Amino acid sequence: MTAWEMTLTIGAVVLGTMATRFISFIVFAKSEKPPAIITYLGDMLPAAVMGLLVVYSLKDVSLTQSPNGIPEAIALIILGIIHYWRRNLLLSIAVGTIVYMFLVQQLF
Repeated sequence: MTAWEMTLTIGAVVLGTMATRFISFIVFAKSEKPPAIITYLGDMLPAAVMGLLVVYSLKDVSLTQSPNGIPEAIALIILGIIHYWRRNLLLSIAVGTIVYMFLVQQLF
């Protein structure tokens, strides 16, 4: 890529990002309450995205080859317990990641 092409690409990415960030404020600025579909999507999409991330992260786990998904299962169980106990998403993800990395690098 030439310097000009890189500049155009960066500009297009910046413009696209800024447009998606600001359009919602422009469209819904005058109304007091957003439409019901927007509220529904705001409520449902975070859980859907988290489910998608869980499925994506577990897609390559082999139950037939050692360690048979044991580190993943242990990390998921601990993540679920921490989240149920503290109700803190970032803490749950951090602890689950640390436990998984410890298990993979030190025990399995």
